[in-house]
Amino acid sequence: MKETETGMDELIESTLLLTEKAFRELFPILPKEWLNLDLTTPQLKVVLLIYLSGPTRMSVIASALDVSLATATGVVDRLVKTDMVARGSDPNDRRVVLCRLSDKGEKQIAGLWQKAGDRVVMMFKALDRRKLQLVKDALEVLLEAGEVTKGQLQISNNSK
Repeated sequence: MKETETGMDELIESTLLLTEKAFRELFPILPKEWLNLDLTTPQLKVVLLIYLSGPTRMSVIASALDVSLATATGVVDRLVKTDMVARGSDPNDRRVVLCRLSDKGEKQIAGLWQKAGDRVVMMFKALDRRKLQLVKDALEVLLEAGEVTKGQLQISNNSK
């Protein structure tokens, strides 16, 4: 292995460790809010998937959970009964069922992200302007890398 590859691997590893520490700084405010949700793990996964992706086909939910369509339908049925998720049809193809968060589901999940956002604001306010600008610049670079590698991730996910 080349010297530069070894150095890059070490830099990636140390950056991952710092990222984990940063997430741990955010985590203390989340457990109470997350634990108060009356959702099973599969239900939470579905709710988060829909929150992040927007209206989602049942087949996509089943694939993301790595379960059968019938199992995914059962999970979504329970979420519909608790008014966390609503079903609708695709305006382009009425045969397609789209799942979206209900108003209640949207409010609950958005509230969880808001709590984390409040903690991030506190952390940002503890920085001086120069350091905050460094954080902003680093996040912009990271998002650019995410866009560049997004296609690679989709290819590897589709090859499972």
